[in-house]
Amino acid sequence: MVSTHLARRLSDAGLVWKPRLGDRFAVPDRDLDNEVFVLSNMTIQVHDRPDGQVIGFNGTTEWALDDVDLDEAIWLPREDQLRELLGGTFRELRREAGDYAVRVDVLGEDRVFTEASADEAYASALIFLLSAAGLSASE
Repeated sequence: MVSTHLARRLSDAGLVWKPRLGDRFAVPDRDLDNEVFVLSNMTIQVHDRPDGQVIGFNGTTEWALDDVDLDEAIWLPREDQLRELLGGTFRELRREAGDYAVRVDVLGEDRVFTEASADEAYASALIFLLSAAGLSASE
């Protein structure tokens, strides 16, 4: 799983979260920094309100947390979601000396991003692509 720090870097690079069931997220800066939440049909749902989307925490009065604006949450994309967002640029994932290397093709040039985990390598490649393109990617 990507760290909150890496998820913030993805967001800062232009990654836009369009919440779906099963998505993981964190709610930083509310004494919940180490908690990971998952969108589900029963307990945590996204609600459309006139002033924007909110994440509703159903039955969580012990946390004193009813709703959180979507922009207060940070998406923690899974490995498969990151790979999907790389789209046609993705070439391969391989192990290199205990690390993971993701190879992408950017305008005919291979670029390799090596990190300790596969999802971190995918995230590094996506940050590069988003920064290079100056565009937003959406899920």
